Amino acid sequence: MKNMKRAFLFPGQGAQVVGMGKDIYEKYDEAKKIYDEASKISGIDVKKLCFDGPEEELNKTENTQIAILTTSLAILEVLKAKGIEADIAVGLSLGEYGALIYAGIISFEDGIKLIQKRGYYMGNLLPEEKFSMSAIIGLDSMKIEEVCKELSKENKFIVVANYNCSAQTVISGQEDAIDKAMEILKSQGAKRALKLNTSGPFHTIKLEKAKEAYEKELVNINFNLDTKTKVIKNIDGTYYTENDNIKEILANHIISPVRFDKAIKLMEQAEVDEYIEIGPGKTLTGFVKKDNKEAKTFNINNVDSLEKYLER
Repeated sequence: MKNMKRAFLFPGQGAQVVGMGKDIYEKYDEAKKIYDEASKISGIDVKKLCFDGPEEELNKTENTQIAILTTSLAILEVLKAKGIEADIAVGLSLGEYGALIYAGIISFEDGIKLIQKRGYYMGNLLPEEKFSMSAIIGLDSMKIEEVCKELSKENKFIVVANYNCSAQTVISGQEDAIDKAMEILKSQGAKRALKLNTSGPFHTIKLEKAKEAYEKELVNINFNLDTKTKVIKNIDGTYYTENDNIKEILANHIISPVRFDKAIKLMEQAEVDEYIEIGPGKTLTGFVKKDNKEAKTFNINNVDSLEKYLER
């Protein structure tokens, strides 16, 4: 019988919810240690932010990123203590840092410091104009790209920011251009077009300032690409290799589209048996299921789901 092949999936922005991780923190010392360490390293009371909010504070990009990452890592720590390991790790945007920490490519301390800076720059170094993002569901991404290109000819800024799975693509741009694109795409057969609750044109060239500031943070970080865990890059949906310029990749990731669709294909080709989403929400396993109906998926985001998984 072949060995069980497992993938760990780490969620991105938008998955946050007030109260996340609280029951895990209260029950498991391993989780408690992660929250306490993250608070010490960052100087932010991360557990208060996660457990009590308020929602308005938790939803600020500079807080959201560190809150979600810490919650995912706290749950991960309990899984590791129970002997649950993965062959492949992947995250969505900020979730990539959970994957890199799990694989030992970045240390826990460096990962927390980086995500704190990344969240701050992405939340604060934004252009003044009014931007929004929208998820387009049930339409081929090539059609979506074409509509963005057409609207760009009218001196509008609009691009694809996330290729989440074959059935969902996120566009980002000036608010009026996004509104117009949503109308056009619905008329072209999109099942739904949903405005997202985000504070900026993430994963587009409009975050160039944030990227430049973040590059300076990456300079002094040590990366260890000699790892047995395969980590999938958001930027192109391929595995990290020892030849990669990881500092350049992580900086460019801020202004480049997320290719989670390609990560799904890569995991399917690798014949992953079990996909475990670690942290708040169920978004990533949802994407996997859309493109790989046979996939066996689990979401671990509280004590109940954790114990059910361990007892199965």
